[in-house]
Amino acid sequence: MNYDVFNGDADGIIALLQLRLASPQQNKLVTGVKRDINLVGQVDPAAGEKLTVLDISMEKNIDGVNRALSNGAEVFYADHHRSGEIPVHENLQAIIDLDANTCTALIIDKLLDGQFHEWAITAAYGDNLISKADQLAADAGLTKIEAEQLKELGTLINYNGYGAKIDDLHFHPANLYQSLLKYLSPLDVIADKASPFKQLQQAYQSDMEEALAVSANYRSELLSVYILPNAAWARRIGGVYGNLLANQGPNSAHAVLTENADGSYLVSLRAPLSNKQGAGELCSQFTTGGGRAAAAGINKLPKDKLSAFIDSVEGFYQA
Repeated sequence: MNYDVFNGDADGIIALLQLRLASPQQNKLVTGVKRDINLVGQVDPAAGEKLTVLDISMEKNIDGVNRALSNGAEVFYADHHRSGEIPVHENLQAIIDLDANTCTALIIDKLLDGQFHEWAITAAYGDNLISKADQLAADAGLTKIEAEQLKELGTLINYNGYGAKIDDLHFHPANLYQSLLKYLSPLDVIADKASPFKQLQQAYQSDMEEALAVSANYRSELLSVYILPNAAWARRIGGVYGNLLANQGPNSAHAVLTENADGSYLVSLRAPLSNKQGAGELCSQFTTGGGRAAAAGINKLPKDKLSAFIDSVEGFYQA
């Protein structure tokens, strides 16, 4: 048994998509909602088995990685999140790039010499690397209309990954991956009326209308905070809404908070696009928090810690 372990967002899905289009394999798929990142611990590979891990922090999965290696399994690991100390082991191939302007699908794109470059561009759009993706699309000779189509598809695949549980999502990430695997180009997904594109497009528009009706709970020159209710639509749209806000106000940080059933907040933090650093560091100060420089989150922020969170964010970006 070999395993493909991947984040359920656009970057994780498309990173694996490129690998399996280049090298088809029928492996066991291990994934979940975007925030479910402790995925390596869900498998216990035996000696000689292979583990492909994409777009989840090695720092958060190091116990599972070490166990797999000690069992004699081979591990290929590609990611752009906080890695911690990377083990040195003959059975581990790790490609980790923490640059705020890259994503795992772009790492795989480079590994495959651009074999499925349009898919990598789609992932970059989905991961909110808009300027980077625009440049890649222009360099690839795509028209502005085609670039906008890839941007929308990337956003929709990313949108599908957000939720507190699988039931919040429109497609299980493993099923969405398998549905997309038959398309060599993302433009073919958009052209096919039977693909997941139209369903995700309609759902996204409905959820975004709900989010746009919510006023900011807090706003300053450094940070805007929006609080969404404990509802499935809010859990689905929170992350991509944060990306939208970040692009609309590139000189400010943005936090979208969604109420959890236990009264705490699920937090999506976006660093200012003009200063893409600090989000992961800030969220890691709080229990259940983590992420990367440009975008990060906290799974359960107690309500009485909201003021401390705001102070920390503003203090960081005022420096």
